[in-house]
Amino acid sequence: MGNSFKTFLKHTAKDFHNQSVNPPVVRASTIIFKSMQDIRKMEIKAKKNPTGGHFEYGRQGTSTTHILQKILSKLEESYHTFLTPTGFGSVFLAIFSVTRPGDEIIVADPVYSPTRLLTQDFLKEFNIKSIFYDTHNLKTLEKSITKKTKLIFVENPGSNTFDFQDLGKIIKIAKKNKILTAIDNTWGTPYFLKPIKLGFDMSIVSATKYYSGHSDVMGGSLAVNKKVFKKVQRSEKVTGLRLGPDDAYLITRGLRTLDVRLDRHRENAKKVAQFLSKIKNIKLLYPYKKNSFNFRMWKKYYSGASGLMGLKIRSKNKNSVIKFVNNLKLFGHGYSWGGFESLALHQDKREQGNRSFLKLEKNEHLVRLHIGLEDPSDLIADIKKALKYLK
Repeated sequence: MGNSFKTFLKHTAKDFHNQSVNPPVVRASTIIFKSMQDIRKMEIKAKKNPTGGHFEYGRQGTSTTHILQKILSKLEESYHTFLTPTGFGSVFLAIFSVTRPGDEIIVADPVYSPTRLLTQDFLKEFNIKSIFYDTHNLKTLEKSITKKTKLIFVENPGSNTFDFQDLGKIIKIAKKNKILTAIDNTWGTPYFLKPIKLGFDMSIVSATKYYSGHSDVMGGSLAVNKKVFKKVQRSEKVTGLRLGPDDAYLITRGLRTLDVRLDRHRENAKKVAQFLSKIKNIKLLYPYKKNSFNFRMWKKYYSGASGLMGLKIRSKNKNSVIKFVNNLKLFGHGYSWGGFESLALHQDKREQGNRSFLKLEKNEHLVRLHIGLEDPSDLIADIKKALKYLK
């Protein structure tokens, strides 16, 4: 990359031709050429340099999407980065690219519930078997490997329960058995963790979240190494999973302040976490407790923590937990996260998917908090007022 992460984000992709700090939005379905010879020349260039931004049709992208791909590939330290219309589109593209009927995949138990629906139910219809492993007991992963295993799919930390894993050990197991690996790295982004550099074959980020940062765009990225590039490229062509130029522009603009925002999210979350860790009947699901396994695994692989955390609340009264969430006045109530604003959601057990290793007792309830960019003292005061509704 040359310069630091922070400097790179501020100075990359300036458009001196149009004299604009940010590259312009280029929309196109037909890519126009002066002659058939020019079309053939472009096709030859695309074959020789498949990541070089040589387009013959709008579904392949425009200069706007290509610039975002180049930026993200630099950040991820990957061979190439594919762009999809949603974060989940990147999950689908990763799995679809490397699995076929008769294959098996091994999946982290606490994955995003739509990812579980895809792997546990949908893939079954195509004769692709999914086996789920316990993130805190990697022997359950090793024991699940067969000659049919083609992919290990990781989400780190785990969705809603924030289980951190020994990523290096997973990569070692995969390489020993010649199995491909993919990780959903939306929580950390390549600002805090670089999966391709660590040894993963594919790295997924929902660009809807921190990349955009303003809760007004959807998109996904799938960074890959050279080993799987052709498989993913072929699958992208046949599925037509492509991000539009307007969304690509907004994500590029959001990336300019990714470091500034994530640093603030991290500092705010740390202060809120310190407050919440002292509350009786609440177990904080965030890497703060230094003697815990989760903290050690986070510290081993990450350079920082983002603003998303969970609360495991012990209460005999579910309605009181919902009242607590409803009375958080500075926290919006809605799905997604990663924007500038704080959010709070009560998470029913059914929303976690049919997990095999979820340890949640009858009187324990999950609440997810996204700590935004507000003044943390205001957020703490807001939580303090709402806590009186917990019974």
